[in-house]
Amino acid sequence: MLAPQLSAAGAAQGAAAVASIVIVGDSLSAAYGMEIGESWPSLLQQRLNENGHAYRVFNSSITGDTTQGGLTRLPRLLERHRPAIVILELGGNDGLRGLPVEVTRGNLASMIEQSHAVGARVILAEMRIPPNYGQSYTEKFNGTYQELSAEHDIMLLPFLLQDIALAPGLMQADGIHPTAAAQPIILDQVWAVLEPLL
Repeated sequence: MLAPQLSAAGAAQGAAAVASIVIVGDSLSAAYGMEIGESWPSLLQQRLNENGHAYRVFNSSITGDTTQGGLTRLPRLLERHRPAIVILELGGNDGLRGLPVEVTRGNLASMIEQSHAVGARVILAEMRIPPNYGQSYTEKFNGTYQELSAEHDIMLLPFLLQDIALAPGLMQADGIHPTAAAQPIILDQVWAVLEPLL
């Protein structure tokens, strides 16, 4: 009877040694228009494995999600996964809908604070929006991410599409979502910010 018990204990210790990375995002992280295995979160898991980093990626990204949706879902994700790192990739849909910047900012701040409360380090992915709602709104929205990064002393991930949006073959026909070919580029951008935290 002793051997199975030891074996089970060893397995539990091994499982406990694997830390979690939780991604809370929207369509830019939810494999929109492609196979799940082609998405940058899936490629991130592969790179972690290849580099010997004992982390498991939990991608909780939903197409069309807003910061309010992420805020609603976050407590259960934190309780379930107890992540070492949380990547917040939300806000783009808030901006496209013209939601008050103060609401977006408050939701993101709350998500950062809740993540810190369980001991997770946070990476905030910067969002950018077109000037559909005027220069004042656009500048206020775009500046929110750098301000939150400074206020909460967290890593800021530059806008994921900054080197992709105007490149041939890297955007889907809708002009909003990146293609599968763009995912390794996005991964490299994420990795540059994430790797120092591993």
